This record gives sequence, structure tokens and C-alpha cells, in this order.
Amino acid sequence: MIRVLAVLMTVLSLAACNGASDLGDAPTPLGDFNLHHNIVVAPKAQKGPLSREVSKDELAAAVQAATAERFDRYDGERFYHFGISVEGYVLAQPGIPLVFAPKSILILNLTVWDDAKNKKLNPEPHQITVFESFDQGPVVGSGYTKSAEEQLKNLSQNAAKAIETYLVKQNREQGWFNGGVGTASASSSDER
Repeated sequence: MIRVLAVLMTVLSLAACNGASDLGDAPTPLGDFNLHHNIVVAPKAQKGPLSREVSKDELAAAVQAATAERFDRYDGERFYHFGISVEGYVLAQPGIPLVFAPKSILILNLTVWDDAKNKKLNPEPHQITVFESFDQGPVVGSGYTKSAEEQLKNLSQNAAKAIETYLVKQNREQGWFNGGVGTASASSSDER
């Protein structure tokens, strides 16, 4: 029983972290990585059940802004490009506390291009699914506490963090960004 509670507490604490909570820290090293093109589209984005409405342009703009916020901190030696397609979303509406507290979700596909090699690093798009941060608690859904714009910003920041986690894993396992000597730059807060 204690083991189950410990696992549950760990999962909840990880879910509570906002994707932007570490932006004030130095970025995680990614070798020679430097994001050159950050292309986000949403022509096929599907609105999930019981979702608030948001335009496809707003979806693409929010994901692009959060991606730039996270990856413009890197200044490696070689250029890489992102092709991101928003596939689906749910922006939670108000629910019924203790009975039904819907959560927001964002699904996207990521393709990473190596500019120097002029080829995709991942032949098939990598799908990423993120949930909202549980900063208002599991009982009250974000539909009560956040606007659709705030929910989308939170989801987009969580998606950018999930992309970074994926890139770090691929670099460690496949050596994606180890072609040069570049390193991650200091965070913008360190430059002030």
C-alpha cells in the first residue's frame, strides 16, 4: 500500500510541473543544436469532445511561440529545423468538482530536419501527447480557473518541454546533435 501511494505521489508531482518552470535555468545541453526554422501548422487539428473552441491559427501560433521560447536559448554550431503538426486538442470546459473535472490535452507530430545533411532525423513523425499542468489541483478542472488562451499556453509550453525531452533522449541514444562542438547558451535570465 505504501509503495502504491509513493508511486501515485510521484506521478502527481510530475504532472504538476509546468513546462515553463525551468526556463529560468540553463538549457539542457544538446550538443551542436541550433533551431533555425520552427514551422508549426494545424490544418488537420481535431477538436476533442467537450472542448472550448480555438482557431487553427491560434493553435499553431501558441505552439510556435512556446517552441521558440524554449529552443531559441540554444546556439550550437549546426542548424536544425522543426516541422510540427498539431493533430488534436481539448481545452477543458468547467466541469463538476469532485465528479467531473475535465483536463486539457494537446497532440502533435514532430519531424526534425538536419540542415547540413539535408535529411530528416526521424523518418516517421514522432507523436507527442501532453496534458495540462495540474497546478489548480485534480478536483477543480482548469475550465474554472483558466481562460482558453491560458490553457493553450500551458499546453504549448508542456509540448515544447516534451519536445526537448525527446531531443535529449535521441541525442543520448542516437547522437543526433553531436556533430559539432556547440553547446547550449546561458539562459536569457543569466544574460541580464
